[in-house]
Order: sequence, then C-alpha cells, then structure tokens
Amino acid sequence: MSLPVSTAADSPRITAEDRWKALRIVSRGDAVYRTALTAVALVLPALLLALMAELVVNAWPAIRQFRLGFFARSTWDPVAGQFGALPLIVGTLYSSFVAMLIAVPLALGTAIFLTEFAPRPLRRPVATLIELLAAIPSVIYGLWGIFVLLPLLRDVLWPFIRPAVSWLPLFQGVFYGPSVLAGGVILAIMVLPYVTAVSREVLLAVPPAQREAALALGATRWEAVWTVILPYGRTGIVGAVMLGLGRALGETMAVTMVIGNRHEISASLIEPGYTMAAAIANEFAEAASSMHLAALFYVGLVLFIVTVAVNALARLLVWRVARGSAAGSSAA
Repeated sequence: MSLPVSTAADSPRITAEDRWKALRIVSRGDAVYRTALTAVALVLPALLLALMAELVVNAWPAIRQFRLGFFARSTWDPVAGQFGALPLIVGTLYSSFVAMLIAVPLALGTAIFLTEFAPRPLRRPVATLIELLAAIPSVIYGLWGIFVLLPLLRDVLWPFIRPAVSWLPLFQGVFYGPSVLAGGVILAIMVLPYVTAVSREVLLAVPPAQREAALALGATRWEAVWTVILPYGRTGIVGAVMLGLGRALGETMAVTMVIGNRHEISASLIEPGYTMAAAIANEFAEAASSMHLAALFYVGLVLFIVTVAVNALARLLVWRVARGSAAGSSAA
C-alpha cells in the first residue's frame, strides 16, 4: 500500500500579504522591546538628575545667602546661622590625598605582581581575596579602625617615629589617635581593592606581543614592565586611581569614626580633621535650623558634583583603554 505523496500544490500557499503581516508583527515586537529598553536605560540618568535637583532645591537658601563665599569661610556656627565649608573641603581633600598616597603604590605593585610575576596557581586566589575587601561594610572598617588602627598608630608607630618627624609641620601637635592620618590609612585600605582590580585588568589587556617584543630585545621582566607595559596602560591606570579617589572622597562612616571630626584647618596629619561626608552624617539629623539644614544640603551638593565628575572622568579614561585608544589596551 503506497502512502500519498504531498506536493507543493497541496501545501498552503504563503502569499505576499501573509509575509507582510508576519513582518509587521515582528517589527512591532522589536519596537516595543526597544522602547522598553530605552525607558529602562533612561531611568538612571533621570535618577541622577532628580538627585541633583533635590539637592539644589533644598540647598537654595544657603546658596542664595552665602553664594560662593561658602567655600572660603571657616566659621560653622549653627546658633549664629553662619556657615563655611572650607575646613570640610580641605579635610576631604587632605584625607583623600593621604589615602591615595598610601594606596596607589600598594595597589599598583600588587597588580603588577599578580599579572607579571606571581605563579599562575596563586594569581586568582590572591586577586579574589583582595577584591573581597570591597565587600566589607564601611562600619566594620570603622570599628576596626577604633579598636585596632588607632591604638596601633598612637601606642606603637607614633612613639617609634616621633623623634625623627616631630620637627616637621606635618607632625606638629599631640597625637591622641583620631586624626587625618588615621582617616587616610582607613581610606587607603578601603580604596585598595578598587585600584588593584582595575589596574590588574588594564595590565592584563596589554597584548602579549608587547611583552614578547621587549623580552626579545634583551629587556628583563622588570624592564619590560617599566618601559613597555606600564606606559601602554597608563591611561587606564590613571582611570583606576581616579576611581579610587572618587571612592575616597565620598566615604562616610569609617572616616567619621576615626578622623576626629573637628571643624578646623590644620596641616598636621596627627591633628583631627573633618570631611564633607562626615559633617552630613553627624549633623543632618540634629540640624538646629532651616539654614543649618540648607548648609548641609549645600555641602552635599558640592560633594555630589565633585564625586560624579571624578568618577565620570575615571570611567572615560578606563573606557578609552577598553576601546584600544592611545593607551593601547583592548580590555573589555
């Protein structure tokens, strides 16, 4: 018994109109999908603008009264209604500078070791452990700073180095523990994983041919790193440092717990300091007047603009490396 054989004449005919309907359904689905993704993508910039607008609106009384003189005054008197953010700005920049001065050599040295010199079985575990430092809550760093770092600096390190450095302006005064130095050290520990991770990715993105060419010309491993690899990824490394700086500028709890929170300008590292983030955290809930609250919002607005600008520039530099620009990397 033979089975019926289907022919092209028996199959349903697909007309041009059917194809057009199918294409319209597909294109309509693509349009909906594209619109939904665009809306989701616009949420974050909109949120950023909303945050800035809220800060400007709430800070407007202080902006209108103090104008740019807010950044040049040192008085912070909620009772008299006089506010100046200069000590806060100086304290933020000073502690962040100390942190980067400590963290950058350590982070860059660690990244070079992990990418160029460490045994392969050791690279991934060490890199993972360093990256886990970024997962520790800020308040835990602060507690560690109070119970471990401050006694270590005050009772062990300071008596040892005081005879050699006490004549320097950077080490004038009595060291009680909470200080710009303590804040800088705790910030250095906190930004270390960020700078290390990004620097490591930048160095890994350097093409192997660059290393091989330097070694083939007779360079040692270190000479290859210093003359070829680091210059090749310079832009990305600068971006990594700026990402760490943005993290240091905006850090709050850990710094608040160890820096001393004194609204004064001092060049001494062993004297207490104050930062913009610490002032907001300490005083926002206890603002004595509407002008006090507006001044804190003004400080927050300045901190917001500075950190967004620093992080945006850092992302741009890292993106340039990722796109294989003048830095010469092709990292993704």
